[in-house]
Amino acid sequence: MTVDDLQIRYGKVRDAIELACRAAQRPIESVRLLAVSKTKPAEDIARLADLGVREFGENYLQEALTKQAALADQPLIWHFIGHIQSNKTTEIAQHFDWVHTVDRIKIVQRLNQARAASASPLNVLIQVNVDNAPTKSGIPPADLNTLVEAVMNSPNLLLRGLMSLPDPISQDALVASHRQLASLMTGLQQRFPQASLDTLSMGMTDDLTQAIAAGSTCVRIGTALFGQRTPRGEG
Repeated sequence: MTVDDLQIRYGKVRDAIELACRAAQRPIESVRLLAVSKTKPAEDIARLADLGVREFGENYLQEALTKQAALADQPLIWHFIGHIQSNKTTEIAQHFDWVHTVDRIKIVQRLNQARAASASPLNVLIQVNVDNAPTKSGIPPADLNTLVEAVMNSPNLLLRGLMSLPDPISQDALVASHRQLASLMTGLQQRFPQASLDTLSMGMTDDLTQAIAAGSTCVRIGTALFGQRTPRGEG
């Protein structure tokens, strides 16, 4: 994709975020843009970085490590947003700044063990399956407190908030899912006022307006920035 194409797309995404923030009576600075760059080349990431984008989300570990090596001279912030396999936790802990998809205690333990004590703590979001959908990852809301305590008792991890990938069957259900995650976040902030709970990762290209209205502080945008995703293994 050319620089001009990316600049146009980036401008439209920023406009959409600003419009949604105005509608929700929130400052635009309260919502961070996470560019979802899975399956996209390092060249596109570099071009977006030149436009001011600093945070990128990747789903596939080996693909991400290749891009990180190619872009090592760029001051980028890397988020892992894919499903976490136990055998990938060491490299995730060593090479990412954020992890959005922590959903079980075993993963908490392995990430904490693999993160060097000399490094800054790994920023963690707990993925919540707000709809209890069988096709989605994430911890059930009823089990959230146990996982929160596990993360907060891990010295090499820093709990920053919650993430969701709703599986709604209607617009009303989508809004309800976003509001439920926001409510869970508010409950955690009240329970742990001393914690760094400042990130609510929800909303993508098609639902960023609803997510921002519900309180999202981080929208994960891929298609609107990069165009349709190319299936892995097909160029």
